[in-house]
Amino acid sequence: MENPEVAQVFEEVADLLDIQDENPFRVRAYRNAARTIRDLAAPLAQLSPEKLEDLNGIGKDLARKITTILETGDLPLRQELRKQVPAGLRDLIAVPGLGPKRAQTLHQRLKIGSLDDLRQAAEKHRIRKLRGFGAKTEEKIVQALEGREETGRRVLLAEAKVFADAVVSHLRQAPGVGQVEVAGSFRRHKETVGDLDLLATCRRVGPVMDRLADYEAVAEVLARGKTKMSVRLRNGLQMDLRVVPEASYGAALQYFTGSKEHSIQLRRRALERGLRVNEYGVFRGKRRIAGRTEEEIYEAVGLPWIPPELREARGEFELASKGRLPKLLELDDLRGDLHMHTTATDGRASLEEMVQGAKKRGYAYIAFTDHSKRVTMARGLDAKRLRQYWKAIDKLAGKVNGITLLKGVELDILEDGRLDLPEDVLAEADWVVASIHYGQNQPREKITRRLLNAIQSPHVHAIGHPTGRLIGKRKGYDVDLEVVFQAAADYGCLLELNAQPDRLDLDDAALIAAKERGVGIVVNTDAHSVEELGHMEFGVYQARRAGLEARDVANTRTLAQFRKLLKR
Repeated sequence: MENPEVAQVFEEVADLLDIQDENPFRVRAYRNAARTIRDLAAPLAQLSPEKLEDLNGIGKDLARKITTILETGDLPLRQELRKQVPAGLRDLIAVPGLGPKRAQTLHQRLKIGSLDDLRQAAEKHRIRKLRGFGAKTEEKIVQALEGREETGRRVLLAEAKVFADAVVSHLRQAPGVGQVEVAGSFRRHKETVGDLDLLATCRRVGPVMDRLADYEAVAEVLARGKTKMSVRLRNGLQMDLRVVPEASYGAALQYFTGSKEHSIQLRRRALERGLRVNEYGVFRGKRRIAGRTEEEIYEAVGLPWIPPELREARGEFELASKGRLPKLLELDDLRGDLHMHTTATDGRASLEEMVQGAKKRGYAYIAFTDHSKRVTMARGLDAKRLRQYWKAIDKLAGKVNGITLLKGVELDILEDGRLDLPEDVLAEADWVVASIHYGQNQPREKITRRLLNAIQSPHVHAIGHPTGRLIGKRKGYDVDLEVVFQAAADYGCLLELNAQPDRLDLDDAALIAAKERGVGIVVNTDAHSVEELGHMEFGVYQARRAGLEARDVANTRTLAQFRKLLKR
């Protein structure tokens, strides 16, 4: 089983325990373990029992349970808990914004036992009458149900990548296989993926198709033809494999990468030159003049190769024809990570562990930004504890070489627009990232004003996850981004691209608009563990979709250059 599948088992166990009012520490243990597993780069199946026990928040008991899941595909505890909780109630838990406690309340108070029951109760305004819910919560439930219908079965890019990487590695071991790559929206690095389009070349079709059918995460073979095969994975994701000849591989890769709008413009450009483009190649009359590589396809229509992330019909053809395609940001361009949490608040690693993790990634500088006091659930820091925390950072900085440690804080922007800590305290910080965590349902004007207050503060260097969205779970708050972008440009305040896979906030469209207005961007992981430092790659993918170059991103600078960008 792949890591996301094991994590899902633990997450479901946590939900089922929570809904039965089990010990909250036991519930939290399963949730923390699920997060550790999901963030882990190495496949669990490759780790020894001793290595499993060493993972953050795992220990002997959970390590044994992981082994059981890997060996049997399930956990007896989950099977037992499922018998105790009605299936309809389990469906309610999965609705964004509900969770186990609220789902249990709806089940007990309104006899809601299915998604249809939930929809009807919301439409009849029965939910808003319950204590602790209200009209806004009811509206969110309706939006969440509508969102489920609109998006269907889509997974985060990070989860899709685990399966994509694994199946590509698996297929490359088939006899006679040449090239194997995943195309589609995955290759364009969209933030969510509906299915995976695999392309392969091989001497014989049979072995590579047999190899796909043998992939352990495959739950069902949906179809198998002469050159195409479709399977469904255990997590619901569909994979479509197409076997193509070497002479057409580049054309097929371009065609199935998309986007549809990009391909339409490409074909139109070919027609203007008397050519025809399809998944088999570029043709002049009946003669194929290109198709082996993508570079050949674009060259045939008078263009340089266009990176997949830019293929969204958002002006890339004009840029390419003028030789002005951006040199897109690369992961190696990043010199630092400026948003991370430790055990001082809600992180799962110490200062020392985060430093070592950052050094392994070759960073020249990092900023520690644990929460300010308003975030009580994360044991946020008041002025006294924050200064003690900064002293610990200074002390550690004197012991480590090759990396600069910046004293920072993730500062809450309070519901009334004030900042969560006094100015004299903030003045002592090297780096302040200000974020909204509470009052996200306020009107557009109030949310915008709160962000403007932070942007205009001389002590705030960046705005963290500026829209507050959680992909597939929570829409961003209602904010006038045009006004925010203008203020950020005027006051020299950076805006964050938060690389957490379920945030990727700002999104690609907002990043494009921010760049057009001259706003500086900082790409951060918001890591809560050493493993989450690896999320930086997803921030880079998002930046590339917006056409960002290294010069557009503040933390590609040397430390001296970076300091010059800061307001103070």
